[in-house]
Amino acid sequence: MVGYLIIDSMLFDGVRSRAINESGFQGTYYAPESTDGKTTVILLGGGQWGDYWAQYFAQNDMVGFSLPYIGRPGLPELPEEIALEYFENALHWLAMQPEVDQNGIVVMGASRNAELALVVASTFPNLVSGVVAYAPSAVSWSNTVLPYNSNELKASWTVKGMDIPYIPMDKIKGGESNTLDMLGYWESGLAKKEEAEGARIEVERINGPILLFSGKDDQIWPSVKMADMIEQRLTEKGFRYSVQNLQYDQSGHAISGNPDDASSYPVLTMNIDGKDYEYEQGGTAEGDFQAKQDARGKLMEFLGNL
Repeated sequence: MVGYLIIDSMLFDGVRSRAINESGFQGTYYAPESTDGKTTVILLGGGQWGDYWAQYFAQNDMVGFSLPYIGRPGLPELPEEIALEYFENALHWLAMQPEVDQNGIVVMGASRNAELALVVASTFPNLVSGVVAYAPSAVSWSNTVLPYNSNELKASWTVKGMDIPYIPMDKIKGGESNTLDMLGYWESGLAKKEEAEGARIEVERINGPILLFSGKDDQIWPSVKMADMIEQRLTEKGFRYSVQNLQYDQSGHAISGNPDDASSYPVLTMNIDGKDYEYEQGGTAEGDFQAKQDARGKLMEFLGNL
């Protein structure tokens, strides 16, 4: 029998928080007591980012669900061969909650979780009514794009035991320099024309509007280029819903961060084979902060129009 655990707690702002562990998925469910059949947003990946946004949505008369899928007891340790049925189960569960409008469920993610959000929405169009993707990907990538994943080439996502097509990538390698060319790494994957075309996410299957955010100075991966690829595909396929492809000057990959955090983290570190390498996120502290603030306003407008 599947384990079942629900813990109720009332946050200081009147938002009810429930820790959910049932039907094979885990997450934290946020909803105000007054909410009845309202727009619901699933934050793929969970964590502090997911909890922030889920609570924020609940404070604004919506439902938020912070949904991790790795790194917890009972969940996969690594983000590889993740079964999309996990998210399907969560979507079905959400649709049964009295606070949730089953025709107003949106999936939201950032970076690789934006990739996942687009994959989930295109795989289960009858369960998802919109997508929000920060620093998105137009394609699916192999597990080997992450240095801590296993060395065996695998799909990142599966459905019904079948791989979601992906661009096969060698693991990023360091060198004599102490820095990494992250942007060049991902560009090399997109340059594999045949594999990249086969790995394109079928975004035209999404059954609702799409909102894309990217920073024009993203130095981690080519989110602007991939957002444009998404928009172009949707245009070519005659997509019948609205598409907003919002791109911000002087902003980088950190556009997906907490909009209330004006701190700057321009340089990050990755350990490869025991050596630390630095890489840049792009953008400026002011540019990122202004972009995050503006994007939040655009996001709330998007959700209010569903």
